[in-house]
Amino acid sequence: MKTATRGNAAEAAVMSALVQRGYDVLLPFGEGHPFDLVIYLQGRFIRVQVKTAWVRQGCIHFNPYATDHGKGPGSYVGLADLFGVFSPLTRDTYLVPLDEVAVHSARLRIEPTRNNQSRRVRYAEQFEIASWSDDRLLSTLDESLGSDQLHLEAMR
Repeated sequence: MKTATRGNAAEAAVMSALVQRGYDVLLPFGEGHPFDLVIYLQGRFIRVQVKTAWVRQGCIHFNPYATDHGKGPGSYVGLADLFGVFSPLTRDTYLVPLDEVAVHSARLRIEPTRNNQSRRVRYAEQFEIASWSDDRLLSTLDESLGSDQLHLEAMR
């Protein structure tokens, strides 16, 4: 399957899951935006960058960075608030705050660890779109805006 087709399928799956939950979802016009969808909630806009995931070693994996054709991997900090993640293999959809994953790799555990470790393990079920409330979305937005401000100040 072509990359664009995979991306379109992921965007459609995440958008469908959000709409089924009753959220207003907006689509940016044209290409080249650092986010794929926008959730409009209580007069606020929550930017969502959609990623396609793959399953390996009991985890959902996705790339939490942007590739800007020749400039290398880039961060979405300040450009998006959440990752919308779709796993074609499991057909599950997730919302993941940017600060919940490392800059160069992201994974959500779908099977228990072999050694029963639970510290620092991000279980996928915590991020399923069905588990998100309005309050959790808005508090994630507030946290994202706070980290955006810190990021901008660090760049000065």
